[in-house]
Amino acid sequence: MKIMFLVNPAASSVTPRTRVVIQKALAADHEVMLAETIRRDHATRLAEQAVQEEFDVVVVLGGDGTLNEAANGLINSQTALAVLPGGSTNVFARTLGLPDDPVEATGILLETMDKATPKSVGLGCVNGRYFLFHAGMGFDAAVVAEVEKRGRLKRYASHALFVYAAVDTWLRHYDRKRPAFRLKHSDGSVIPNSKFAICLNTDPYTYLGSKSLKLSSDAGLDQELVTISISSLNVNRMLGLVSAAIRGSTSFHNYSYIDYKSDVSSFVIEGHRPFPYQVDGDYLGEVTSLEFSYAPKVLELVIPNPALLGLSG
Repeated sequence: MKIMFLVNPAASSVTPRTRVVIQKALAADHEVMLAETIRRDHATRLAEQAVQEEFDVVVVLGGDGTLNEAANGLINSQTALAVLPGGSTNVFARTLGLPDDPVEATGILLETMDKATPKSVGLGCVNGRYFLFHAGMGFDAAVVAEVEKRGRLKRYASHALFVYAAVDTWLRHYDRKRPAFRLKHSDGSVIPNSKFAICLNTDPYTYLGSKSLKLSSDAGLDQELVTISISSLNVNRMLGLVSAAIRGSTSFHNYSYIDYKSDVSSFVIEGHRPFPYQVDGDYLGEVTSLEFSYAPKVLELVIPNPALLGLSG
């Protein structure tokens, strides 16, 4: 098997020793080429190179942002994506059931690649950018922007930094009083005044330490999208939402200030003013409109063998 081992050396959990150990493990029975990212969007270019040079698999060691970039370079190709946790939160790797230890995850990945073929999975797409697990608009994206301003701290205090950024954004960096945008679904339904919206391709939405924030059992790689629109940022309501998500309860779907919709094939967001957005935890700036769609079977993905995941403890 011909493998590109794509590494983001700046990712929170990546060390020179880890990279060397994993590269040796991959190279034991496969042809491996190491490629390291040096700037934003570089992983997309490297993944496109892997497609052109007919690599079988791109194994990515990095955070969710690096995975997103690589996936965008592999769309509608025969080159598969394989995931190793190398970031601060590793939402997608953990969603697939992989352990947080990248060396341990490599063993599971190698056994999976030796015994199974990749699976064609569907992704969400917003303004031409594909996403693996979610996109966030409004308050959620403003929090991500504040985290990225303090990027050097992610390696040492990622979860604490996220909580701090959420509180700081709520207090000082986001207009909690005025609605930011409206959502218009393809079935004609309209949510006129939203302050915060999430579009899920998979679930959980994210993790806080060892706790997953589960928002929907309807989201999955072989299912259409889920949208959650929130019209109130009242502190008690937000804490209630987070508490329910940590418990795995879906009772919040029926809250008066939340609009929940599953099996969404496409929708549009129109801003009342410029609003921030992020995909897979990467802040992409402010826009006045976004077009979303679900794209079935656009990515070949190495999905860990469930029988092996018990090894992770």
